[in-house]
Order: sequence, then C-alpha cells, then structure tokens
Amino acid sequence: MVGLTGGIGAGKSAVAARLATHGAVLIDADQLSRAVVAPGTPGLAEVVALFGPAVLGEDGRLDRAAIGALVFGDRAARRALEAIIHPRVLARSTAIAAGVAEDAVVVNDVPLLVEAGLSAAYDVVVVVRAASELRIQRLLRDRGLSEPEVLARMGTQATDQQRAAVADIVIDNDGSYEALLAAADEVWRELRSRADAR
Repeated sequence: MVGLTGGIGAGKSAVAARLATHGAVLIDADQLSRAVVAPGTPGLAEVVALFGPAVLGEDGRLDRAAIGALVFGDRAARRALEAIIHPRVLARSTAIAAGVAEDAVVVNDVPLLVEAGLSAAYDVVVVVRAASELRIQRLLRDRGLSEPEVLARMGTQATDQQRAAVADIVIDNDGSYEALLAAADEVWRELRSRADAR
C-alpha cells in the first residue's frame, strides 16, 4: 500500500499515471471525491444542506469553483466539507484495495495525505515536490487559475518540510517531464522490489 502525495502543481498526477502504466493499481482520491458528491448521492445532499443550493451548477452537479470560493480561505468551512467527503473516500478506497491481488502494488493518489494525518496507513509514502515558483507557473499555465487562487490553495496545504517528514521516497520535479518519468520508473522498480520481498 503506497501513499502518493505532493503539493498542488508538483507533478503527482503525472507520477501516478506513470506508475499505473507499469501495473500499479491506482486509487485516485480526487476522482473518488468527485464520485461521492455526484448527483443523487447522500454526499451531495449533505454538502447542499450545509452550504446551500448556490454550490450546485445548472446541471445539478457540485460546482467545484463555487464550493472552492467558499472553503479556500475559510478553515472551518473547509473542515466541514472534508468531514463529509473524506470518510466516504476512505470507505471507497478501502473497498477497492480489498479486492486486488495479494502481490499488487496499490498506489493511493492522495493530495491531502499529510493534512489528513494518513501517512501511517501506508507501507510506503512517496512525495513529489517542486519549487513553489515552478508550481505557481504550472498552475497558472495549465489550470486556468488566477495567482490569488493558486496562492490560496497552496496556503491550505502542508509544507514541503511537513511532507518530507513522513516521506519514505521523495521525487524532485524541478526538471523536465522526461526526468520526472525516469524518476517515476526508478520508484516503480523500488516499489515492485519491496512488494516482492513481502
């Protein structure tokens, strides 16, 4: 059981995708967090009951920009939202992991692993990190966020030092995409070796 994390814009998703190409079973907490508040779910009903119908888009789905505007910068609101979503994501992750082969390498892509205090739940914690300036540039370029939005989201996340404190493996992503893939390949060999030795 591998916990994969990193700050927004660090390159964690690229590492997760690369590990999946090698055969890792990928459990994506972001995807699950969307699923547990899909239309018709109890999760979405709880979110609407707490934050009001303004968090719904015209299609009846959770408007992530609207909810983001409410919770980024408001710690109590963010904690309330996490209290609805995190237990549901954990339950789904546990169910998926229970159904995999005994020798599988299960990679849990968990953006808020450190913030949620989940490091002890994994055999290995892999942290992807990059310089703050690079992360900001990537987010402005790739996600269409404004600089204040980027800084607000980064401000709610753990620091590099906090992530390093729980990391078993650190991948630095201050270089090229090719270098990141090569580093992910090396990490895969290490994870596969550890799994085979169990």
